[in-house]
Amino acid sequence: MQGYAVVSTEDDNLGEVVAVVGDNLIVERGTLFKSRHALPQSFTQADDEGRVVRTTLSKELIEGSPKVSAEGDDLDEDEIARYYGLGDTEEPGTEEGAPDEDSPARTAGQEGIQAGVEPAEAERARIRQGLSGGGTYGGAGRPIIPPDSHGTGGPE
Repeated sequence: MQGYAVVSTEDDNLGEVVAVVGDNLIVERGTLFKSRHALPQSFTQADDEGRVVRTTLSKELIEGSPKVSAEGDDLDEDEIARYYGLGDTEEPGTEEGAPDEDSPARTAGQEGIQAGVEPAEAERARIRQGLSGGGTYGGAGRPIIPPDSHGTGGPE
């Protein structure tokens, strides 16, 4: 795959493959100020006919990854796997299999739970319970319209 162009799903040009080290492609980007980053092959699809590698990752995510040399001799595969949220992310003080705080694989929901914010599903369930009380008023600011006391049945 050396020499293949690397393109994101948004058709951003991410650079060129300069080496393959283990399960990672070393992608070089830039003309004057070149930088090299590792890209796990599990996020790529090669098109041999077009000499292009497509990735599902964003340009920003790849550019923010740890830099490596062109040969990849300084490549720390564990650090790359942690950065991309691959492999065993269990560390002391984290839930089993949960991404660490700096991982781009961490979701907003996971961050909210850690910060003590009630998950949206739990909040909706709590609100629904309050609405089924049968009172005149529903949840905060939500009046329930009482049945028509005049027996007209409503507008026609």
